[in-house]
Amino acid sequence: MRSRDAVLITATALTLLVAPLAVEAQPATKTPRIGYLSPLSADVDTPRRNALLQGLHEVGYVEGRNVVIDWRFADGKLERLVDLAAELVSLRADIIVAAGGGQIALAARKATTTIPIVMTNVEDPVRSGLATSLAHPGGNVTGLTALVRELSAKRLEVLKEMKPRLTRVAVLWNTAYPEKANEFEDTQAAARALAIRVQSLPVQRASDLDAALETAVRERADALITLPDPLTNTNSSQIIAFARERRVPTMFTQRPPVDAGGLISYGPSYTDLFRRAAGYVDRILKGAKPGDLPVQQPSKFELVINVKTAKALGLTIPPSLLLRADQIIE
Repeated sequence: MRSRDAVLITATALTLLVAPLAVEAQPATKTPRIGYLSPLSADVDTPRRNALLQGLHEVGYVEGRNVVIDWRFADGKLERLVDLAAELVSLRADIIVAAGGGQIALAARKATTTIPIVMTNVEDPVRSGLATSLAHPGGNVTGLTALVRELSAKRLEVLKEMKPRLTRVAVLWNTAYPEKANEFEDTQAAARALAIRVQSLPVQRASDLDAALETAVRERADALITLPDPLTNTNSSQIIAFARERRVPTMFTQRPPVDAGGLISYGPSYTDLFRRAAGYVDRILKGAKPGDLPVQQPSKFELVINVKTAKALGLTIPPSLLLRADQIIE
């Protein structure tokens, strides 16, 4: 018995000595690395960035604890996107979140065809060449679409309801951003069905904005629609100030410009899209292939009206429109 006890004691001691060595020999779990590519400046991008962080938290990721995020902002300079995407590739990102329209996702894909890319709000992924179809995108890109084509008509209908005598709408759009040509054409097609004339206000740089907006006033546009892109988003305060001074009703596709003094916006909730993008990040980090994950459409839409701005413009918002509004700013 004593001999057997001695053997057991010796075996136990060896086990205790070896166990720590075995633990030390196990490879450390790799912390996933997310690259974030935005065409905007960091301050303008804050609501979208916070929405993504919220979504990541909901699926178990906390920046600095169990995930690393490399943030890259182009500050409205689209020509920087490809280089910034290349930086994220050189940092060995496990996944890249293309935070914006098709040009951002295209810049990311130009930098890599192997690292998974999650797009957040591309207008038309199929027409942009980013996906073979919404159901089976293929390649290394998937994510969410903003359904711009379908919403162009809705925005015009809202303007018509607000101003029944509306016959002419000016559309401010960036010709340097390829997707905006498609969006402008969609707006034209929708306007024809409503017997509304569309006045094109093409711009390519911030210095073009004043002249374009003056043209809208000179041609007596009944309202102004601003198509979103890094240029118009970054300079929305200039557009809003001009429109208020010249008493031109403004329609935006996103809420932030209305919070800042624009009249009205209608479109998908972009913060919701960014929050949902985190679900794609989670599934891909767990092994799913982006090409097998269907592109999802918006599920939450927002009609936001700034009644303070309406009063300043001398407009009375119809009660039917106010009742449908998701947010009224007073």
